[in-house]
Amino acid sequence: LQKGRMGRQRKRVVTGEAAPPPRKDEKPSAFHRKEKKKKVDIGKIFINISIGLCIFSLIWFFYALYMRSSLAKRVVTLHPSPPVLDANSSSASVSPQRFWGSYRPQVYFGMKTRSPRSIVTGMMWMRQFSDMDVTLRHTCEQGDRLRGYGWLMHDGLTFGVQEIRDNDFTLTTEFVKRMGGDHGGDWTWRITAKQHSSAPQAPVISLMFYAAADTQGSLEAHVEERNRLASITGFSEELGNFKITFRKPVTGELSSAKYASYNYLQTVSPGLEKLTDIVKHSLNRRFVYSPPSGEKRHYIAVDTYKPPHHQNQQKPADTIRESDFVVHQVTVQMPFQIEVLFESGSFHNRPNQLVGSIMTQELENRKAEFDTKFEKIFGLESRGFSQANIKFGKAALSNMLGGMGYFYGQSVVQSVYNEYPLLYPEGALFTAVPSRSFFPRGFLWDEGFHQLLLSKWDPQVTREAIAHWIDLMNMEGWIPREQILGDEARSKVPAEFVVQRNENANPPTLFLALQELTEQLSSNPENAASQPTLPFLRRLFPRLKTWFEWYNTTQTGPKPNSYRWRGRDKDTNLFLNPKTLTSGLDDYPRASHPSADERHVDLHCWMSLSSGIMASIARLLGEPHQDYELTHKTLSDNNLLNELHWSEQLHAYSDFGNHTQDVSLQQEKVYVPPGQPRHQFPVARLVRSVRRAPKKQYVNALGYVSLFPFLLHIVTPDSPKLEHIFRDMRDPNKLWTPYGLRSLSKADPLYMKRNTEHDAPYWRGPIWININYLAVRALHHYSNTEGPYQEKAAALYEELRTNIVNNVYRQYVETGYIWEQYNDATGRGQGSHPFTGWSALTVLMMAEQY
Repeated sequence: LQKGRMGRQRKRVVTGEAAPPPRKDEKPSAFHRKEKKKKVDIGKIFINISIGLCIFSLIWFFYALYMRSSLAKRVVTLHPSPPVLDANSSSASVSPQRFWGSYRPQVYFGMKTRSPRSIVTGMMWMRQFSDMDVTLRHTCEQGDRLRGYGWLMHDGLTFGVQEIRDNDFTLTTEFVKRMGGDHGGDWTWRITAKQHSSAPQAPVISLMFYAAADTQGSLEAHVEERNRLASITGFSEELGNFKITFRKPVTGELSSAKYASYNYLQTVSPGLEKLTDIVKHSLNRRFVYSPPSGEKRHYIAVDTYKPPHHQNQQKPADTIRESDFVVHQVTVQMPFQIEVLFESGSFHNRPNQLVGSIMTQELENRKAEFDTKFEKIFGLESRGFSQANIKFGKAALSNMLGGMGYFYGQSVVQSVYNEYPLLYPEGALFTAVPSRSFFPRGFLWDEGFHQLLLSKWDPQVTREAIAHWIDLMNMEGWIPREQILGDEARSKVPAEFVVQRNENANPPTLFLALQELTEQLSSNPENAASQPTLPFLRRLFPRLKTWFEWYNTTQTGPKPNSYRWRGRDKDTNLFLNPKTLTSGLDDYPRASHPSADERHVDLHCWMSLSSGIMASIARLLGEPHQDYELTHKTLSDNNLLNELHWSEQLHAYSDFGNHTQDVSLQQEKVYVPPGQPRHQFPVARLVRSVRRAPKKQYVNALGYVSLFPFLLHIVTPDSPKLEHIFRDMRDPNKLWTPYGLRSLSKADPLYMKRNTEHDAPYWRGPIWININYLAVRALHHYSNTEGPYQEKAAALYEELRTNIVNNVYRQYVETGYIWEQYNDATGRGQGSHPFTGWSALTVLMMAEQY
């Protein structure tokens, strides 16, 4: 070992002797010093670079984190410009006439105020002594299978008359308001119950009238005669002191009182969406109904309510903000009439109580005013419509007005920068709803159509509704397209539809309503109803600019001046054609394989329309308008439109994308090894089979999307393309039916095809009234504009308008409802009902007001 060590050492020295170790005071040679310094310098540089890189990485990491968190916050940061509406614009002090209203479209009958935590009032009813189970009616449900319900008259402001037709009886619910005091005044309800002539005996029913506080305010029950709730007194910030009086039932106007049994419930509720359940759980059969003449029978009524206590409840119960809830039940045999009276404590010089003959007189006055105003605006009588037709027109308008809701709460939203959904800032929304039973909430693209009708009746409603929608815009210019605000609204929505994504748009139809408001102002600037439109537009404009810009940047297509809807369904394996919910036309056929190469003709047309309206609003306000005008000029250039969207093969306007028509749904093959039980393996699904690879091409689906350049008046009146459009529209093998235009050509491979096993065709054939309204309006436009196709447009206009109006009316008479869509083979109403959203545009077609 020693030798080896010496040997290795010897190799290192030149002389035979080992070099003596250097002395401490001896300096190393200059060469050695340089070598060492060089090594030290390189090491230092390396360390410095490493430290620098670490610091840079950390800075970059924290900057990226900061950027991501600030980008993540953008989705829930409201637009910085002043809101269009003042914070107290809906309050009793600023808008007393509109404070109370039937702003609970999701219940058969109820009222609340336009305030975030309103005291709400409502009615439930049920049939007694029936063979069936308890049928408690409260929220509008299609499953209740009522023969019909809806407002026959409603002016959106002071009164309403509604008819609810249950199996063998009809309830007529009326209300009338009276102004006075500081909190929105008084109101009275009148419920009239009559049996149908076919009923074998007079039904006995229970009506339940209730008041519920929503986390603020208090209610106190006042009981007489042991168990008759005579009145409720209460207090809330918005209403001050008030009293609700329940009058006894009578058989007619002033005749003697009817025999009735009374019950009441006084409890607390954890939320308005729980009211039905609380009443259901408090019902008991122990009560005896014993009219003076007739047998004694047990009936069902509200009794005590014990909230279900969960043993594994972590939080103490008092952390839920429980609110007062009081129910008055009256059980009585038909026919009868009952009045419920709300009186505001601040109404000092009340001339009399708004009941009995005084209420009757007040209602008659309001009805007469309604009739006069309806004829003045829509002129159906002067157009030769029958009284039955006119009654239908009034009901369609009234249902839209009676379907206005006031909602308050938070949307659930998400952007690509958020790992989990976030809560949007709290906000209010005053909006019409498409359907009281199925869609009792706000939808962005529906609302533009709703307001086309309502702006003719009451421009103030339209200004307020648009302002509420635009005030929900975030700093990016995005508005959540479906508004699910508050627990009551959320309880009606499947979980997968609750989260709203900020890359997703909806057609900007509010521009149609804005166009109507600006035209009303320009055509009659002296009209008092239009006067507030100019200051309204001035407040709206900063947000409107951001909204337009958001569409114009986030929804652009692959080619200059082309556009593409974001938010198509991703799972191409399960859908025959991935849906585009954001376009509003859901399952209408688009490119079979979603890609960034798509160009959507309907969105191109919406952008053309919007830019033109932006230009005219900017001009009206004296704001810079040149950019909008230039955009409008570019997008409405027919040469560009033809280059991007005209399919020579189809002779129609078309989407473009990565597409194949050779697709179908096939049963999935599931391999089950021999001898194995089948039920242990997955159920075979229907999956998409693609027989020919997709390529970039025109989609060539003829239907509503192909018509958009015509529907929004972008095709010039002298364009030869109109000839093809009119030919396709009038062809019964393509779009024409005796009931309106079908959504997809009968000749299309996807016509009436299911999109998945459980997903019936929606926009693949059925007739939709909003698009038919646009078609009638466009034909009216082309029939009044010089051009070679003017006469053809006029003939088509008369025929199409007559077909639609007659069918919607006929279905209403036959079924008791206006419907979401109509069957293209039979004209029958289908889908959700009542759907007095855009289907009520039938009134404008009757009135020929476009």
